[in-house]
Amino acid sequence: MRTTIHLPDDLLAELKNLAARSNRTLTRVIEDALRESLFRRRRKSSTPAPNLTTFGTGGLQPGVDLDDSAALLERMESR
Repeated sequence: MRTTIHLPDDLLAELKNLAARSNRTLTRVIEDALRESLFRRRRKSSTPAPNLTTFGTGGLQPGVDLDDSAALLERMESR
């Protein structure tokens, strides 16, 4: 199938460079990158969120972000 896409010049240059280094066509490099991106998204969405056990009542304190380790450490040290 044929389609037209618009890419920034610097990205296109990088893709062409990668295609030349890996002995693949530009089309193949773009196709591989899209497939990899879609695979990662599918894998992430199919992974169930972990069930985090909390102790005490009420669960996490308001404003606690388990993904922000620096803020979490600061909050724990301030007690």
